[in-house]
Amino acid sequence: MIIKAMNEALKMLKQTSRTFYIPISRLKPGLKEAVTAAYLCMRAIDEIEDRPELDDPTKIKLLYAIRDVIQSEADRPELRVKELLAPYQGVLPEVTLQLYKWMELCPAGTSEPVYRYTALMSGEMADWVGKQWRIETEQDLDHYTYSVAGMVGEMLSELWEWDDPEVKTDRVKAVAFGRGLQAVNILRNRKEDRERGVDFYPQGWGQEEMLSYTYHNLKLADEYAAELKPGPALQFCKLPLALAHATVKLIKAGGSKLSRADVLSIVSRATG
Repeated sequence: MIIKAMNEALKMLKQTSRTFYIPISRLKPGLKEAVTAAYLCMRAIDEIEDRPELDDPTKIKLLYAIRDVIQSEADRPELRVKELLAPYQGVLPEVTLQLYKWMELCPAGTSEPVYRYTALMSGEMADWVGKQWRIETEQDLDHYTYSVAGMVGEMLSELWEWDDPEVKTDRVKAVAFGRGLQAVNILRNRKEDRERGVDFYPQGWGQEEMLSYTYHNLKLADEYAAELKPGPALQFCKLPLALAHATVKLIKAGGSKLSRADVLSIVSRATG
């Protein structure tokens, strides 16, 4: 049963993120289940925020409801989440409708952090939908990138330490790891974001300022990885950081998206 559940989760992971599928699929048993569950839980929440078929009041109501169910002390919150999402068959993607499955996949000892950060992200995303994603200052940008990615870095640090108590991480740099990757996404998706009426650049910022913000966070992210001892946590971090640096370099040169050949080359070097 557990093997079947994990195979389904890995299949979903590959469909939703080929970038993270590679380093997650190479993690050792136990940690692989934990990080897979964590990623899919957060991806499930993210899909609600981004779903064009849902109006904003529905997104806000649903995201807050998921937060409240997970934070409640009721038995089997997974089943309550399943019931909560059931009316949205055909509207929400399967990765979201099966959120309860990803919650159930968490190995013993990892449910608490995964549930805690999933609930926190759900509430934060509801807040941002309500704000219409308005970013006016760098402080706003820091808040947003923490809400959707920085806390992922924190959660991963807790999972690394759950797997190996000897692994010690700098939580500020862990946040920068997630924040830096999100900043790259903001740079890469600027045109599409503005076409849908959203601009994550603070007022008065252009590409130069956003590049500086991205470089700052990626520098801290590199330090975060460099301070990890050899092992699964370090191996996991190498690939997304390598892809992030290559993407920023390309954007600065006037490009926007790495070619498939470039990606394969980076994957080979980072995971070899």
